[in-house]
Amino acid sequence: MGINMKKYDVVALGELLIDFTENGTSGQGNPIYEANPGGAPCNVLSMLTKLGHKTAFIGKVGQDIFGNRLKKTLDEVGIDTSNLVMDEEVRTTLAFVETFPDGDRDFSFYRNPGADMMLHEDEVQLELVKDTNIFHFGTLSMTHEEVRNATKKAIAAAKEAGAVISFDPNLREPLWKSLDDAKEQVAYGLSQCDVLKISDNEIQWFTGEEDYDAGIAKLRQQYDIPLIMLSMGKDGSRAYYKDLRVEVRPFIQENTIETTGAGDTFGGCCLHYVLENSLHNLNEQNLTEMLTFANAAASIITTRKGALRVMPEEAEVRELIEEFGGRQ
Repeated sequence: MGINMKKYDVVALGELLIDFTENGTSGQGNPIYEANPGGAPCNVLSMLTKLGHKTAFIGKVGQDIFGNRLKKTLDEVGIDTSNLVMDEEVRTTLAFVETFPDGDRDFSFYRNPGADMMLHEDEVQLELVKDTNIFHFGTLSMTHEEVRNATKKAIAAAKEAGAVISFDPNLREPLWKSLDDAKEQVAYGLSQCDVLKISDNEIQWFTGEEDYDAGIAKLRQQYDIPLIMLSMGKDGSRAYYKDLRVEVRPFIQENTIETTGAGDTFGGCCLHYVLENSLHNLNEQNLTEMLTFANAAASIITTRKGALRVMPEEAEVRELIEEFGGRQ
């Protein structure tokens, strides 16, 4: 895979936005929202940066309070922002997240339009895409034609340059005109990727199969994806690679407060293992270690508000695994 030959380990394209998450109530009984920097692709990059990888982000924010703050945040955590475009016309995308007592979430997006969906294909700096070992994307950059064209152009350039293509559908239903549209774009992503991170509800929705293994089998019949990671929330995770199926239990913690960014943290850790071991030489032990580490890191993120700024250090993750007796 030419590891270490390229300038970047992982380049991601997609949304960078503000997640307003509830943080208590005011004296008048109104909810207080905290402005957390968010956006799945950058969460993934933030985790990878914590693990010592060189990353870059391609996307667009508004030239406004939040856009400036987001740029500053990425610079702070060490993600290259040379292709973060600041738009003077369109505002930064905002998401309001409501967390239910069981930790599940509901999203309200302010994106009509939002800057992230206004990235033009001619604004993508292809030299970044050609100089990375892994190129990562999701479907929020596939909801509208403009940014979809930019995404497809970047994927094509990355593929041509020999990058491993990583995809996380990260389905957000309210952002699609119809779920048929969403299905079409997820299918496109599946047809392009070498590494897929998909959640339990996404696999059921896309394949119509209740049973996860049956859903994955259906996917693999249709798409040639070497490595698939399935995240199952409180039930842990699975990896499917060649004829291997590896399952690892979750690390359940009592002080979990919200699940924002847990899937991205998990995905970032899995890409770390792909970078360390290459996509062609994984075995059952690698995959078990990968899922154990990724589950533990995701568990830590559920005990913190937001994700991008508060990704765990490798030592913290190892400590938690140790605490649980290194088991799985």
